Parts: sequence; C-alpha cells; structure tokens
Amino acid sequence: MAVAGRARGSAAVLRPLLAAPGTRPPARAIHEGPDTIEELLDRHLVKKPAAVLDEDALEAEARRRLTSSRREALGLYRDILRATRLFAWPDDRGVPWRDVLRANARREFEEARGERDPEVVARLLIGGRDAVQQALDRLAEASRRAIQAEEAKRRGGA
Repeated sequence: MAVAGRARGSAAVLRPLLAAPGTRPPARAIHEGPDTIEELLDRHLVKKPAAVLDEDALEAEARRRLTSSRREALGLYRDILRATRLFAWPDDRGVPWRDVLRANARREFEEARGERDPEVVARLLIGGRDAVQQALDRLAEASRRAIQAEEAKRRGGA
C-alpha cells in the first residue's frame, strides 16, 4: 500500500516535469469529489444486482453453503483428533481416554452426517467448538494445578 501510494505521489510530481517545455499542466479543481456521503457511497460501493435467483442458482448457493459447512465440520473433527492426543491416561476400564473421546466424536459426527438444515449445522459446529475449548481449558487448568502441587511438594521437601 505504501509503495502504491508513493508511486501515485511520485507520478503526480513527475507529470509536470515530463510535460513538453513551455506548456502548463492542466489545472486541477480543489474539490472533485462527491458532494454528499450518499454520492460517495454510490460511487465506491459495489451494488448487488437485484436479480431473482433461478433454481440452478439456488441449488448452487445451497451447495456452496453445504461445502462451507462440510469444511468447517472436517476442521472441527481434525481439531478434536488433535486435542485427544493430550488425553493419554486410561479410564476405569483401562481404555485410554484418547480412544474413548475419539469414538464418541466419531459417533456424534456420524449421527449428524445427514443434517441439512444450516441453522442446526451451525449450532452443532458452535457447540462442538465450545466443547473442545472447554475440555482443553480444563486440561490446562488441571495440568497447571498438578505442576503447582509438585513445585510446592519440592519446596516443602527440600
């Protein structure tokens, strides 16, 4: 941006120098801009055409939204798999929590696989993100407490 601004500024400075000798550069009006804010917005904002979408366009828009939701769902699933790496200790049955959490995530994603309502999909994605974040926050807090307890034990035993 700064380079583009400098290039424009230098072109304005060089233009009079590059003009033919004896000729004057054209006079510029002090105010060539819009008179009102509405004019400014009309000039610079891109207006969406008010066209009625046909069936093909509606289907393409739905497919685009679905693709976007699919991408978000896959990203959430990958984030869950990454987060479960941190849960290595076993549960009461001796199965690592990592495997339990991954199986539950897989089951929930499979149950929601056929969902087509964008609002429901968005709600599921938001809920999933929140659940992952809360689990990671709790894990971080528990790790912090364990480290502090170990440091306190070392200080008390030393």
